[in-house]
Amino acid sequence: MADDDALLEILALNLVNGVGPRMLTLLLERFETAGRVLRASGAELLDVPGVGPKLSAEITRALQSDRAVNELKRCQAAGIKLLIRGSDQFPPMLEETCDPPNVLYCQGEYREGDQLAIGVVGSRSCTMYGRQQAERLSGALARAGITIISGLARGIDAAAHRGALAAGGRTIAVCATGLENIYPPEHQRLSEEICEAGALLTESPLDRAPSAGLFPQRNRIISGLSLGVLVIEANRKSGAMHTVRHAMEQGREVFAVPGRIDCPASQGCHDLIRDGVPLVRDVDDILEALGPLLNPVRRNESVGAPLTETVLTPRELTLNDQERLVLNIVTLEPILIDEVLRQLELEPSRVLSTLTILEMKRFVRRLPGGLVSRISH
Repeated sequence: MADDDALLEILALNLVNGVGPRMLTLLLERFETAGRVLRASGAELLDVPGVGPKLSAEITRALQSDRAVNELKRCQAAGIKLLIRGSDQFPPMLEETCDPPNVLYCQGEYREGDQLAIGVVGSRSCTMYGRQQAERLSGALARAGITIISGLARGIDAAAHRGALAAGGRTIAVCATGLENIYPPEHQRLSEEICEAGALLTESPLDRAPSAGLFPQRNRIISGLSLGVLVIEANRKSGAMHTVRHAMEQGREVFAVPGRIDCPASQGCHDLIRDGVPLVRDVDDILEALGPLLNPVRRNESVGAPLTETVLTPRELTLNDQERLVLNIVTLEPILIDEVLRQLELEPSRVLSTLTILEMKRFVRRLPGGLVSRISH
């Protein structure tokens, strides 16, 4: 089958009202591909838990509709890319989660380096303190080379995006609505700035309007794209706490910023800290707590980084430029120290002293025979 036909089938299924994340997973577990779902008989569809006569009829009609063709044409005209689950362009960490989207609409650019990401979430009705901390911490993380993921909402989300943008870093907004229906509408200009320094992502069709159920669904994507989630100001009933639950289920780290002990806006954060979630004062509290990456991440032209850098653990982002430059030459396989000296246009004494610092910080290991190797944990 042609790739265009498969893409249209995925879009057609995504446009069916009533096929949410969980239902999509159940359908694909039963039929494997969107095309097989759309071509299934009514009896076969009704055999899937949760599929009733109305949804079965909607799925059957979808293949005959021209909605998918029109949706694809509009995406192409607007420069919106479609990231298909299972393709090289789809975020690999998100693909490993429960109930991932089958397609992501992407306006802007999602890069390999965006796997080094932290989700920043919190209250829409935040205090000045919360806004300041969101901007400060997001900016510092962005300067370290971390992509900031948030939900484009009012309050903490917007402050996190703006903090990353002000630092010249990358940020990604995961939208609940379609990309032709930015919500809230006053963040239209902010969404355009995010596209220039990152991307807007959503699983929603272009024209989907806001509704209550979309935001909890969106939150699983924020955490799924991130190595960890940082909570800044959230009361016990905040939607940010839904993101925390998704993060914990997905095996992501969770961090919390404390507020005033008598401030209701921070009750959710204080509960998390009481229950063992790391308390965050600065970015080192986050970077030091994150474990090794499952797969190395290559970053190009990142803030404060060499032209090309391979990161094995976020803790490496706490190093200064010279330390990271030297570390990037050392490989997991033993390499001669003389070869490291040859590849770097630095004074040998500076390289040797930097290797000693990296060894003390447990980023490299010296071996007999004048060899050195990188440590991945």
